[in-house]
Amino acid sequence: MSRITLPRLSVAAATAVTAVLLTAVPAAAHTEVEADKAQALAENVTVSFHAEAESDTSGIKEVRVVLPEGIAPADVAYGEGPKGWKFNTTDDGYTVGGAELKTGTSAEYSVVVRQLPDAEEVPFKTLQTYGDGHVDRWIELDENGENPAPTLKLKAAAPGAKPVASSPGASASPSPSPTPERTTPPASPQAADTDEDEDGGMSAVAWTGIGAGILVAAAAVVFAVRRRGGAGE
Repeated sequence: MSRITLPRLSVAAATAVTAVLLTAVPAAAHTEVEADKAQALAENVTVSFHAEAESDTSGIKEVRVVLPEGIAPADVAYGEGPKGWKFNTTDDGYTVGGAELKTGTSAEYSVVVRQLPDAEEVPFKTLQTYGDGHVDRWIELDENGENPAPTLKLKAAAPGAKPVASSPGASASPSPSPTPERTTPPASPQAADTDEDEDGGMSAVAWTGIGAGILVAAAAVVFAVRRRGGAGE
């Protein structure tokens, strides 16, 4: 019978433990979007957003959205949202915000779009700002990216559906807006705790916990193998 040496067994055990722990890590949270009529050229569509809170130290106080091509800010109206929050249009979209929400509370709100564009999907680049100044930037157009923009997939337009005239004050072909600049708030203990969430989708606390778990599990395996080896001598 072949005998596996302690170093080889320890490495194999540590590798297996690492794989299990990493696959057990939940996917990064993000902003989600859905609509009551997810169809190209549909009119008076209620679009609902769920901006998940990712900070353990501060609450969401504002959500900013950059509208996709084909939807002008003037063609968007506020639906429902957190109590006391206000809706304001910007040059390239809108903001919804107000009093800071309770830490850990997601921001859920809706808007009414006059008409969806004739497209297969429409992305809503989103920036959610916390009370401590930290900003989560869900702006990547790749849905498999680390910070994907909430994207609404649309069915084909109904037979006979046509684009409606733009609302007064809305330009027929709004100029593409540049990607929102990254804000750099003053350094603070609260902001430092969430910086990793923004860049890599996982907080430093989470990675620390995973590392500690790997070390404890590996140490337990080594200890058990040594005890078996000692008992067999």
